[in-house]
Amino acid sequence: MNAGRRLSTLGIVLVVLGTAGCAGGSGAPASTSAPPPGSSSGISPSTGTGTSTITIKDFAYGDPLTVAAGATVTVTNMDSAAHTVTADEGSAFDTEVKGGGGTASFVAPTKPGTYAYHCTFHPGMHGTLVVK
Repeated sequence: MNAGRRLSTLGIVLVVLGTAGCAGGSGAPASTSAPPPGSSSGISPSTGTGTSTITIKDFAYGDPLTVAAGATVTVTNMDSAAHTVTADEGSAFDTEVKGGGGTASFVAPTKPGTYAYHCTFHPGMHGTLVVK
């Protein structure tokens, strides 16, 4: 095979290989598995006007919860003992929830701020509700 023919064959091979990765022909990047903007990822936000949950387990409230002003907050108690969710100051909220999977709810304050709370039955239990 002469040098000119080898270069021609090499050129054809490179063109074929170069276009094989562009099978779509649009020049657009390949799609990813990320959800499109604005779609749900299956994780519920902790803010909004819907319902948010405080889960009591092992005599603890868990991480601070952020909710919208006036949102309904549901309390689920996984402990066998009854607990309360009582605002440390004023009467912003105070609810008792029975043990063994009991639930109760209250309406978050309408004034934005950070609200510390405790259990009146168990003084070592403390939590934080952030209202935005």
